[in-house]
Amino acid sequence: MCIHSLQRNITRFFLPVLLLAVVLPVAAWAVSPARQALETSISRILASIKNPDYVNPATRGPLRQQIEDEVLHIFDFKEFSSRTVGPRWRSFSPVQQQQFSDAFAELLMNTYLSKIDGYNGEQVEYTGEVLSPKGDRAEVRTLITMKDSKKVPVAYRMLPKNGTWLVYDVLIENISLVKNYRTQFQDILNNGSPDQLIARVKGKAQEVRQNNGQ
Repeated sequence: MCIHSLQRNITRFFLPVLLLAVVLPVAAWAVSPARQALETSISRILASIKNPDYVNPATRGPLRQQIEDEVLHIFDFKEFSSRTVGPRWRSFSPVQQQQFSDAFAELLMNTYLSKIDGYNGEQVEYTGEVLSPKGDRAEVRTLITMKDSKKVPVAYRMLPKNGTWLVYDVLIENISLVKNYRTQFQDILNNGSPDQLIARVKGKAQEVRQNNGQ
């Protein structure tokens, strides 16, 4: 084989490898639209929690409202609700669906915020992301350091809707909020009425709020 042929073969073999070496780090560090949307909202939520006024009951109200507004912005509570109720969701009237979604939003918000209220102020670590084969679902994984130095894994399952990405389930320490509450409500889901389930969710939301001293 002549020198020129050998050089061409070496170039054909190594050039793709060199290109991969350049491209892969960029792809590995690229931030997806799902993570961008989530990161923006989490940064705003944690900024309010880190605000010194947040620990003072007299000045906490406006900051709490900012947090709730941000949670409402990034969480799709209608999707949370339908996935928790499952097939029976279609038997709810539009009014019952809205009542359940409102009550469940309060329950989920109080549950979620009770978990991150102990945030230590360190940077949230984004530890990975998994996309569905079709690219229509994403799970963004984070690690939050608490005041006692415990690291709590929190993963957000997201889907695209209305031009952005929204959270439809949260896994706290690998426990899905949707599955957890579906299990808690299973007796009513099997045998009760939508109104009974709505009343149960409202009661649970009030219980969580009282336990958190809110």
